Amino acid sequence: MSVIHVDRPFGDLQIEGHEIVGPDDERLGDAVVALVGGITWDAARFDRAPHLIGLCRTGIGYDAVDLAEATRRGIAVTNTPDGPTVSTAEHAISLMLAVTKTLGPHADRLRSATGQYAAHSTAMELDGRTLGLLGYGRIARRTARIARGIGMRVIAHDPFVWSSDDDTELVELDAVLGESDVLSLHAPMAPDTANIINDESLAKCREGVVIINCARGGLVDTEALVRALDSGHVRAAGLDVTEPEPLDPSHTLLDRPNVIVTPHIASSTVEGRQRMLDQGVEQALLILNGLKPTELVNTDLLSPHWNDLEA
Repeated sequence: MSVIHVDRPFGDLQIEGHEIVGPDDERLGDAVVALVGGITWDAARFDRAPHLIGLCRTGIGYDAVDLAEATRRGIAVTNTPDGPTVSTAEHAISLMLAVTKTLGPHADRLRSATGQYAAHSTAMELDGRTLGLLGYGRIARRTARIARGIGMRVIAHDPFVWSSDDDTELVELDAVLGESDVLSLHAPMAPDTANIINDESLAKCREGVVIINCARGGLVDTEALVRALDSGHVRAAGLDVTEPEPLDPSHTLLDRPNVIVTPHIASSTVEGRQRMLDQGVEQALLILNGLKPTELVNTDLLSPHWNDLEA
């Protein structure tokens, strides 16, 4: 019976023929495969799991995993790229609607019985506005589909995407910055995307741009965003991820009527969590059965544990 370690509670998860242990690390050393969330996996943690042959992310991002170290040790790293798509795209749209329709201030004024509600409204219509997507993978494409449904023009920049099979116009980085009324971030976290939203890039954005981030907090220079909000150059922001994460409760971004911050839960709908778990388990079982996983991240790995190396 193989041991599968989990680093978060997964309810009554059972996998026939395998023992589930965790989320504490007491049995980590016995694990052959691990189902993991966003916990850091570096050389020190790999040392604590000497029998590990598979590390299966129940999510899409893997920036917390030292891929080179995993590959050196012959450990297959997988993710669930289709798992969070629907939920995260819907969350990005929800944040966009919440901040552009100023739902927070409206609710606050009603609770305070200030009156003159229409006169105080600064909400904006999105029909005919431009949504710019920085990154054009699965989540961005789903976001674009919803945005077009409410009448928005959609443009995108992604250095790894050269053609679009929908109505999204692919443009250069400066164009997506300069033409967007709403800029939504969907890029992976990498050395060339760290702090890609900074003082310089924000200066290229339209006056009054709205920033949405459901990707990774490190894409945004937090202090640069604060400065742009203070100056009014950025109209509003909707953030599911931040740097640092979580923000200190006293952080200025948490106390602004034109900013909504949620605690990195965009993909955490009931359906989204189940989908990511199901897909993570699917990858784990492929590895345990000696098969090459279909969602392998470290694609240069040739594992001696696979019996279908030609697949």
